[in-house]
Amino acid sequence: MKILANDGISQSGIDILEKNGFEVLNTKVAQNQLENFINEENIDAILVGNNTQVRQELMEACPSIKLIGISGVEIDNVDVDYAEDNGLLVINTPAAPSSSVAELVFAHLFGMVRFLHSSNREMPLEGDSRFNDLKKAYSYGTELRGKTIGIIGFGKIGQEVAKIAIGLGMKVLATDKQVPSAAITLEFFNGQKTTFTIDTTDKDELLKEADFITLHVSAQEDYIIAKDEFEKMKDGVGIVNTARGGILHEVDLVNAIDSGKVQFAGLDVFETEPTPAVQLLMNSEISLTPHIGGATVEAQDRVGTELANQIITLLQ
Repeated sequence: MKILANDGISQSGIDILEKNGFEVLNTKVAQNQLENFINEENIDAILVGNNTQVRQELMEACPSIKLIGISGVEIDNVDVDYAEDNGLLVINTPAAPSSSVAELVFAHLFGMVRFLHSSNREMPLEGDSRFNDLKKAYSYGTELRGKTIGIIGFGKIGQEVAKIAIGLGMKVLATDKQVPSAAITLEFFNGQKTTFTIDTTDKDELLKEADFITLHVSAQEDYIIAKDEFEKMKDGVGIVNTARGGILHEVDLVNAIDSGKVQFAGLDVFETEPTPAVQLLMNSEISLTPHIGGATVEAQDRVGTELANQIITLLQ
C-alpha cells in the first residue's frame, strides 16, 4: 500500500510503516496537483497537517483513497463528515502535541511577565546607548507563582497547561462544558507521582478571577473572547491564544490593550493567517509566534509514531 505524507511525517513513523510493508512517499505535492498525483500513483492513504486541504471534491476524484491521517488536533482542513459517510477512515493524533502547546503557553507567559517580548526588540537597537534606562524600564516584572491562571477549554492541552501551572505554584481555574472535572497527575524525575482533581467552573467566574487567561478550544462559530468578556476581566490581565484564530476578537483585544484592561497578550494563531493584521504585529504589548504550538521535534516524532501505528491497525 502507498501512503502520501503530503505535509511530512517523522522518520520514526516512516520506519514503522516501511517495516510493516507500506511504501511511504514523503513528498510535498501542490494542492492543485494533488488529484492527478494521487490517481497516477494509486495512493491508498494521505497524511496531512494544516497546509493541505482534503475536501469532498478531492475525495470524489480519488477513489483509491481509503484513509486520511491528520497530524495533531486540528481537523478543519478535512471534510471529515463526508469522508466517514463514504467509508473513508479518518484518524488524527490529538494527544501528541499537547505538551508542546502547553510549553509554548508558558514561553509566552514567562516572556511577557518579564517583558522579554519588548526587551528583545529594544536591546539590539538601544542596548549599548540606553542600557540603564532599559534596565529601569524592565525592572518591574512579576512572578507567575501565586497567580491564578484561567484555562478556557480543559481537554488534553488544557490539562497539560494545568500540570505546568501547578508545578509553578499557580492557582488553576478551568472552564469546559464537556469536562466537569479532571485528574491532573504530575510525574516527577524520581518516579513519584501526585494527582490533583480540578473541578471546572463557570466561565464568568474564571474571567473575573484569573490573572492570566489561556484559550484551548476548537474552532467556533463566534468569538469566545470579545468586548463583553474583556469587560469582565481584571485590569491588567494577560491573555494567550495558541488554539485557533477567530475565537479571540483581535480588534477588541487591541482596544483592551490600549485601555489598560489587558496588559499583554501572547498570540500563536491569527484570524487572517498567513497574513496577520499589522496592528497586531506592530503592537509592543503582544508576544508573537507564527503558529508553532505543536511544532517541536518531540511532538512530530509522537505524531508520526501514532499515525503509523493507527494505519497498521486499520489497513493491514
